[in-house]
Amino acid sequence: MESLPWLELLQKEVKDVAVRKKRTVRRKKDSRLKRVGVSGYNKPKRTPNHRTKSHVVVAKVGKKVKTIRFGQQGVSGAGKSPKSTAQRKRRASFKARHAKNIAKGKMSAAYWANKVKW
Repeated sequence: MESLPWLELLQKEVKDVAVRKKRTVRRKKDSRLKRVGVSGYNKPKRTPNHRTKSHVVVAKVGKKVKTIRFGQQGVSGAGKSPKSTAQRKRRASFKARHAKNIAKGKMSAAYWANKVKW
């Protein structure tokens, strides 16, 4: 039995369509991530060359995306385990003073300053 050329073409076209459907579509990376130079959403990065703010993060909660700059340049927080009494008091004062804004979550600068610097 002789092979029909149109049948072969049709079979090849069906295979091509099946292959195309299996491919995943790569989403375009958000331009805000590239602009501020962070590797992904909710990943803070130091900005030593920024004139006023020490860190930047592209925060994302649900579909909301926001670029947040936070932290005073040149000032270090007391850290996660402050050693002196003065550092412990500084840490406690910061947390008390900004508690309301920290509670707002990932879309606030106070949340990120608390998480990264204090």
